[in-house]
Amino acid sequence: MNQAQVVIVTGAAKGIGRGIAEAYVANGAQVVLADMDEKLGEQVSQQLVGSLFIKTDVRKEEDIKSLMKQTISKFGRIDILINNAGKSDFKPLFDLSVAEWDDVINTNLRSIFICSREAASQMRHQDGGGSIVNIASTRATMSEPNSEAYAATKGGIVAITHALAASLAEHHITVNAISPGWIETGDYSELRAVDHEQHFSGRVGKPSDIAKACLYLTDPQNDFVTGINLVVDGGMTRKMIYEH
Repeated sequence: MNQAQVVIVTGAAKGIGRGIAEAYVANGAQVVLADMDEKLGEQVSQQLVGSLFIKTDVRKEEDIKSLMKQTISKFGRIDILINNAGKSDFKPLFDLSVAEWDDVINTNLRSIFICSREAASQMRHQDGGGSIVNIASTRATMSEPNSEAYAATKGGIVAITHALAASLAEHHITVNAISPGWIETGDYSELRAVDHEQHFSGRVGKPSDIAKACLYLTDPQNDFVTGINLVVDGGMTRKMIYEH
């Protein structure tokens, strides 16, 4: 990756988002950390040299517009957008309110539309275009009970990814999705042997696995890759499971 690329990561204060931010900082990028958690976001920014925290609620269009405006004011451009912010609200279908449904949709899916539109508005006017990566999930194609809102958003993310790739191609902006499987963001040492062994890879995933995929998809030399959904799940969605 070229030095001093400007990267925005939403939901960057913890978990996968933080892992992605750390990887870009390690690769010499100027990273903007967008998150609702102001205290944690500021702490992470202090730890990651070359990063800037901007408090952002991705459910709010005005917050997203402010995020982009502040980034351009500070760095003059936006090279990469990682749409990572999201939430899950697993509860029984018959207990799920419309307000709760809307909150998950607005956080996970509508935010990607707004963030991508606003970032691309800048990218299309700069040399080299840009790159957008949307964090989806293997739950876009498979489900457990009580996950309707989350599954709907992740399926929508995969679909809007190839739509955006088509719309933004003329502006030299690549758009791809990543569907993580089990990525452990807590204490990795507490995982059981069976947790690891059920994966073809022999282990549960880490945030760094998703970060590496982001680095690949946003490398300017990989501009032939656009509109895809890269599944990073240790092989679980390709595993035929029967109980014997």
